[in-house]
Amino acid sequence: MLLVISGPSGVGKTTITHEVVKQLQGVFSVSLTSRPASATDRDGVDYHFVTAQEFIRRRDAGELLEWADVFGNYYGTPRQPVEKALSEGRLMILEIDVQGAIQIKHNLPQAFAIFILPPSEDVLLERLRKRQREDESVIQRRFAKAKHEIEKARQSGAYDRFVVNDNLAEAIDQVIREVKVEMARRG
Repeated sequence: MLLVISGPSGVGKTTITHEVVKQLQGVFSVSLTSRPASATDRDGVDYHFVTAQEFIRRRDAGELLEWADVFGNYYGTPRQPVEKALSEGRLMILEIDVQGAIQIKHNLPQAFAIFILPPSEDVLLERLRKRQREDESVIQRRFAKAKHEIEKARQSGAYDRFVVNDNLAEAIDQVIREVKVEMARRG
């Protein structure tokens, strides 16, 4: 099964995704990006880092299932690893943004998509600030984008489930339950 997990920055989607991979023995899709690697990024683990020109070449060659331009950098899902995992009957998990999820659901409507929501806008803003990764102007930009993503996710029809992350352990349990139910339903 192809599982898509999305949510705004700071909502906990990466932590949830890693738990789903671990508990359900899923395969995590490593995205391709043109953004520079940070000091903590590991190429091939966190992302596959390429130049913008290489990204565009791969996109134009049909090597990506979806792609987006986010804050001036390209992000996309390589097609081959996803198709390989699915052909092997594995659970393939994509952690992607709303526009990527819409593309995936358009091209692969059998994908199961979950959007992680914050309990409130105030809580999300507080979480973004607590990460202490960026200055206030970047936090405000991410917060504005997050509000837009939530609205777009609700209106898109691309998501099968919405899970509120008020308590991380409960949100993880709920996502895993939803995935197990869907996998059982599909046989």
